[in-house]
Amino acid sequence: MAKAKLATLKSSLKTLGNRLSLLPVSGRIEQRGQGLYTYRWKQASKGFLREHPLCQCPECDEGRKRVRVATVTDHQIPHRGDLRLFWDRTNWKAMAKECHDAKTAGEDGGFGNAPKR
Repeated sequence: MAKAKLATLKSSLKTLGNRLSLLPVSGRIEQRGQGLYTYRWKQASKGFLREHPLCQCPECDEGRKRVRVATVTDHQIPHRGDLRLFWDRTNWKAMAKECHDAKTAGEDGGFGNAPKR
């Protein structure tokens, strides 16, 4: 039993060690997206979506063009690990998942698109 606990502890420490190496030194997370989507983010995102219940993408325009429920908080300008940009609420946009997926695919090169960098 003690050996199993020790093995689990060693595994946990290895994982923790990896996370510690991702801590920001200059306001950036080295590996994109790692360590940012935490409980704090989930709560902030939920609050933002309560304030903005309709999709804000250009195709929907908060219900003026098309009515879709917003379920995703999007970073209008991809943060790419920049903590300031990640938490900047003026960079957030409430979006329906379908709209967000299409936008992200266009930025990241999905659906055969060239990545925008």
